[in-house]
Amino acid sequence: MDANIQRALHDKLYDKRKGGALDLERLVREALVAKDFDKISKIVQQLCHEYAYAVHQPHARNGGLIGLAAASIALGPEVARYLEEIVPPVLACFTDQDARVRYYACESMYNIAKVAKGEILLYFNDIFDSLCKLAADSELSVKNGAELLDRLIKDIVSESAATYVSVLNVSEEAVLEVDSENPEADRESSVDLPTAFSLSRFIPLLKERIHVLNPFTRTFLVSWITLLDSIPDLELVTYLPAFLGGLFKFLSDPNRDVHVATQGALDRFLGEIKKIARIKKGIEESRKSAGEDKAKQANSSEIDSTPTERGPTNEEQETASVHTDSSGTEDVRSVSNDDWVPGQDVQVDHPKILEILVQFLDPASEEEIQLAALHWIDSFFEICPENILPFVPNLLSQVLPAMASDVELVRKAANRVNNSLMEYIMSLTDEPATTRASTSTPRDGPEPERRDSTANGRTPSSSAPREGDGKKAPDNQGNGETQVPAAVSATAPAQGDNSSPSAAQTTELDYAAAVNALTLQFLNEHEATRVAALTWLIMLHSKAPRKVLAINDGTFPALLKTLSDPAEAVVTRDLQLLSQISRNSEDKYFTSFMVNLLQLFCTDRRLLETRGNLIIRQLCVSLSAERIYRTLADCLEKDEDVEFASIMVQNLNNNLITAPELADLRKRLRNLETRDGQTFFVTLFRSWCHNAVATFSLCLLAQAYEQAYNLLQIFAELEMTVNMLIQIDKLVQLLESPVFTYLRLQLLEPEKYPHLYKCLYGLLMLLPQSSAFAALKNRLNSVSAIGYLHIAPRTTPTAPAPAYDRPNRLKSRDQDNSGIRWVELLDKFKSVQEKARRLQRLQTHGGTDGIGINGTSLDGLPSSVRNNRFLLNGQNLDSPGLGLGLGIPGSAGGAVVPSASGIAATGKQLSSLLPQRPGSAQSIHNTQGQAAAGNQRAGGPSTPTQGPGGPGQAQHKPRSSLSNLGRLTGGVGGRKLKK
Repeated sequence: MDANIQRALHDKLYDKRKGGALDLERLVREALVAKDFDKISKIVQQLCHEYAYAVHQPHARNGGLIGLAAASIALGPEVARYLEEIVPPVLACFTDQDARVRYYACESMYNIAKVAKGEILLYFNDIFDSLCKLAADSELSVKNGAELLDRLIKDIVSESAATYVSVLNVSEEAVLEVDSENPEADRESSVDLPTAFSLSRFIPLLKERIHVLNPFTRTFLVSWITLLDSIPDLELVTYLPAFLGGLFKFLSDPNRDVHVATQGALDRFLGEIKKIARIKKGIEESRKSAGEDKAKQANSSEIDSTPTERGPTNEEQETASVHTDSSGTEDVRSVSNDDWVPGQDVQVDHPKILEILVQFLDPASEEEIQLAALHWIDSFFEICPENILPFVPNLLSQVLPAMASDVELVRKAANRVNNSLMEYIMSLTDEPATTRASTSTPRDGPEPERRDSTANGRTPSSSAPREGDGKKAPDNQGNGETQVPAAVSATAPAQGDNSSPSAAQTTELDYAAAVNALTLQFLNEHEATRVAALTWLIMLHSKAPRKVLAINDGTFPALLKTLSDPAEAVVTRDLQLLSQISRNSEDKYFTSFMVNLLQLFCTDRRLLETRGNLIIRQLCVSLSAERIYRTLADCLEKDEDVEFASIMVQNLNNNLITAPELADLRKRLRNLETRDGQTFFVTLFRSWCHNAVATFSLCLLAQAYEQAYNLLQIFAELEMTVNMLIQIDKLVQLLESPVFTYLRLQLLEPEKYPHLYKCLYGLLMLLPQSSAFAALKNRLNSVSAIGYLHIAPRTTPTAPAPAYDRPNRLKSRDQDNSGIRWVELLDKFKSVQEKARRLQRLQTHGGTDGIGINGTSLDGLPSSVRNNRFLLNGQNLDSPGLGLGLGIPGSAGGAVVPSASGIAATGKQLSSLLPQRPGSAQSIHNTQGQAAAGNQRAGGPSTPTQGPGGPGQAQHKPRSSLSNLGRLTGGVGGRKLKK
C-alpha cells in the first residue's frame, strides 16, 4: 500500500480512515483489472498482520477492519479466494475489549458478507459463534450492529444454504469444460459436490450453545432454529434430538418473549413430525392397496385366461383388451406411487425424542416443561405408538405421580396421557401369532403349511387352545409364549410391512419392569396415584396373566400390605386385583392367598377390626363366596392360635349372617338335604368350633335346632366370659333382624320345631336380665299362647331328655339321614373348647395364682392386684356379694347373676387393670359395654341387680320366663289326658 493510505488507516479520525479505505479500494480495483493477484495478496496480508491483528493499537485495528471491507468490495466475486485470509482477523476483533472495535468488526463483516454472499457460508459456524456472544453484549451499539449482521446472514442462509456450492470446491478445469450440449448431466454431477453450509457441522455447535442462560442469547438461538427449520431442503427435524432437551429448558425462562418464541418453535417441530408421519403412513397404505389391487388383477387375469383357451377368438380379443387396460392403469399407478413427496425421505428418531421427553416428566421440572412434554407424548400416540412400548415403565413412573399434581393443567394432561397409554396397551391384547395367522391364512392357502415347517408348528399350538380346549391353553402358552412372538418380531422387519407393527411390538413391553414401576407407586402419598397404579395392574394382568403377578414374586406381599391403605378406593381396587389373580390361578395359589390373608389379619389386628368386613365382602363379590368360606374354614381349623381363630370365626360368622353379598350362601346353608349343603355345613362347623356362640348361630342358620340345643347343654360346662355374653347379646339382636324372619315364623309351629323353643329359652337362661333378655323374653311371650291352639294328641308328655340320652338319639338320626355325623361334630366342639380352656388356663396360671381375663396373664399387674385376685371398687371379688357366677374361682355359688350391662361394666373396670390386647372382642365392644354400664343401677350386696329398663323391670319373677316353656311342653298334653 502507498504510504498515504497507510497513514490514513492509522489515523484516529474516522473520516480520514474512510478516505484511506476509498483510496485502497481504487488501488485494489486497478490491480484486479491488471490481474496482479500477487499485489492483491500482499495488500490483504498487510491489512491483516499490520493492522487487524494490532491488538494494542485500536486505531490501527479499526483502520485494518475498514481496509479489509474496502478490499472485499473492490474484489467483488473474486473475494472468495481471499476469504480464508480476510475473515479470521475480523472474527478476532469480535472479542476485543474496546466496544468501538467490536462495532467496526460487525460493520466490516457485514460489508464482506454482502459481497461474498454464499461463499461466506463456509465460515458460518465461526460467524454464528461470534454473533451468539455479541447478542448478549453490554454495549447497545454493538448489539445493534450484531443484529444487522445477523439479519444479513439469515438472508444468505435462507437463500443459499440448501443448494450453494462454493466455487473453491469446483476446479477451474471443471468450470472451463462445462458441457454446453448436455447441461442436465452437469447439473447432476454438481449435486455430488458438498454445499457450503452443512447442518452436520453446525449441530455440534448448536448442541453446545443450547444450554446458555442469557435470555438474549436464547432468543437469538430460537430465531435461528426457527429459520433453519423453515428451509425445506435442510430438514432440521432430523437433528432434533441433539438440541431438543436444551430447547425444552427455555420454557422455564422468566422472560416472556423467550417462552413464547420457544413454544412456537416446539409447536412447529411437532406439527412437522405429525405431517411426516401422515405422509409415510399414506404412502404405505397406497403401496399396500396397490399390492392388493395387483393381486386381485392377477387372480382375475388367471380366471379370464382359462375361458380364452377354450372360447372363440372374440373372447380372446376382449380379454386381451382388458388385460392391456389393467396393465396400463397399473403402470400409471406405479408411476404415481413412485413420485417423490416432500417429507417421505425424512428420518425422525422417535425413540430418542421419547427418551428426552420422559426425562422432563419429573415432578421437579417446571410446570411449563411438564405440560409441553405431556402434550408431545400424547401426540406421539398418533405419530408412532409402537415406539412408546419400550418407555412404558418409565412413563408409568412419571405420569402416575403427575396425575395427582397440584396444578390442574398438569393433572389433566397427565390423565390424557394415561388414558391414551392404557387404550393403546389394551388394543394389543391379541397375541402376535394369533393375529398374524388369522390375517395371513385367507390370503394364501399353502401359507399355514409353510409356517408349520418354518416355525416347527408353534403358531397353531399357541392359537388353537385359545379357541378350543381351555385346559391345554396354559401349557401351550407357557411353551410358546416366549418363542412365537420372537419369531414374529424377527420376520416383521424383513417383510417391511407396517401393517402389523403393533402386533410385532407387543413382545417389547417389559411386563416385569412395568409391574415394578407400578408397585413402587403404592408408596406414593396421593390416593389418585395409588388407585391408578392398581388399575394398571388389573389391566396388565387381564392382558397377560401368565406374565404379571405371581405369588412367589415381590409384588404379592406388597398387594397384601396395601390392604392396610387408609383409602377405601385403594383397598377396593387391591381386592379386585387379588380376586382377579386368584380367579385365573390354580387352587394352590388361591389357598396360599387365603393363608397369607389370615396371617396378615393375625399380625395386624387393627386391619381386622377396621377393614376385615370390607375385605371379606369384597372378596365374596369378586370370587366364589363358598370357596372363600371353605378355604378359610379349613385354614382356621388347623390354626394353633386359638384366640385369633375365635375372633376370625366371629367376624366370618357376622358377615355370613348380615352381609347382603352372602344371601345365596345363607339360602344354601338352610338346605341340608343336599350332599353339597351337608359337606359345606360340616366344614364350617368344624372350624366354627373355635367360637361357641358362632357355632350355635351357625346351627340356627342351618335350621339344625336339635344340634343347637345340644350345644347349649355343653355351654353349661364352659366358662361364661364377658366376651361370650356380649356375643350372645348380639345374637339376640340379630334374631330380631330380617335375616331370621323364617326362624321367628317357625315359632308358630312348635310341634314341628320343638327344639327351636328349647334353643331360645336356653339362650334366655344364659343371659343376665338385660335389654337382650327382655327382648327375647317378649318375643317368646308373644307366641307362648300358640301352644293352647294345637290339638295334636300327644301320647306322653314330652320332658327334657337327659344329656346322656342325647347321643343315642343323634345316632339314630345319623342312621336315618346318613349325611351328617352329629355326634362327631359335638365331640369336635367339646375337644376344641377343652383345648381352648387348657391354653387359657396355662396363660392365666403360667406365672402366678391370679386369674386372667380372656387369656391375659396377670403377671404384668402390680403385686397388690395379683395377691388380692380381682379388686372391684376396692373390694375382693371373692366376697359373697360380688361373685360373678361365671365360673370364676371363688365366686359365691348362690350369688345373683349380674346383667350383661353389669358384666360389661365389670369387664371395663377389669380391663383398666389389664393390658388391652389388640383385636380382642373386648376391645371391639368397649363402647357397647360403656353404654350398657350407663344404664346400670348398682344395688347393695344383698339387693338383686336391676334390669336396664329401670326399677320396674327388677320386679319380674325369675320363673316367669320358664312358665311358658312348661305350657308348651306339657300343658297341651295334660289337657288332652284330662279330657
